[in-house]
Amino acid sequence: MEAAILILALLFVAFVALGVYVSVKVIGAAKRGVERTVTQARRTVEETTLRAKSYGQGGVVGELAQLRLSLRTSMRATQDALHAGAAEDASLSESIGLFQRLSAHGHELDDELKRLEREPDRATVASLLPGLRERTERITRSAESLRWAARDRARKFADDDLDALSTQIDVEAGALRHWSGAESAEPQAPAASWPEAGGTGGAGDGVDGGGDRGVAEQTWPEAGAGAGPGQTVAEQPQAITAPDPRQQTSYPWQKTARPETTN
Repeated sequence: MEAAILILALLFVAFVALGVYVSVKVIGAAKRGVERTVTQARRTVEETTLRAKSYGQGGVVGELAQLRLSLRTSMRATQDALHAGAAEDASLSESIGLFQRLSAHGHELDDELKRLEREPDRATVASLLPGLRERTERITRSAESLRWAARDRARKFADDDLDALSTQIDVEAGALRHWSGAESAEPQAPAASWPEAGGTGGAGDGVDGGGDRGVAEQTWPEAGAGAGPGQTVAEQPQAITAPDPRQQTSYPWQKTARPETTN
């Protein structure tokens, strides 16, 4: 009895622990989903604001917004291209490591541009614009180099695979055409026919092998095949043969035949 109670207690504790674990996982996944959604919404709002500032405002504020928009767009495109290619090409892992180091510089520059947007001293910000523009161009150029290299690599692999596939298809098509030609050039054997009943089919029998094909060839002789033209079996003359004395049945009341004597 105590053993059964202990087993039930252990099962209860196990179910409670499992429920707590599943709850923590579900809450964590929901929290990450909410954070991802909030981050995406914040990024969308921020990029929309940057586009509005870059097109709607001029001067230092518009220049800073344009630099930030260019930097963020280039870095995000490179990140998407590298991660998409790494799923199929493991050699891009080193490129992803280099991009992460480049991303650190990109985030640092983006934060600096964001702080300068709120800087009231526009003259000082204007004096810093050439250096900021140069840094932005260097980072975006490096990001574009990685992005286009990954795309060129993927396109080269795709072209090589397409070339190999085209070669295999050409070989297969040639084999199919060769098979079709050989099949059409092969002579067809004449259909075998059964000889007529009573005929040997030899060359010396006087029977024309190329006779009338319209008449169905017979494999078994018909009844009355030995009758002459225009006659049936009943109309044919029967041969008269003498009865065999040895095969005749003798009866007791019959007299024995005496031999005839000649005078």
